[in-house]
Amino acid sequence: MSEDWAVDVKKYAPNADDKAIAGIVRYLGIALHNRDSALVSFSDRGELVTVRDNFLKKKLGLTVSDAELDKAIAAVGERLKSDRTKNRVTVYYLLAEQFGKLSAFG
Repeated sequence: MSEDWAVDVKKYAPNADDKAIAGIVRYLGIALHNRDSALVSFSDRGELVTVRDNFLKKKLGLTVSDAELDKAIAAVGERLKSDRTKNRVTVYYLLAEQFGKLSAFG
């Protein structure tokens, strides 16, 4: 799946950091080769728990409450509501940006 992830990210964050986007793409690696795993389903509670636990807690090292992390994920979902497909790179970029953690990828 060849895609310019930066184009999608910049729809929501016009001044997005290209190095951070590239870092997130590297982090996600092979998951981006499969259309299903390259997207986030905000209607799948299990997937949102995975985003929270594996990305926000493990990768970004966030220690705030699950409720606060879930609220941040929901806010990104609301922001992307008009887009039928929610690209994982965009979701992760917006979450990292929200928590001031883009430096983990740049």
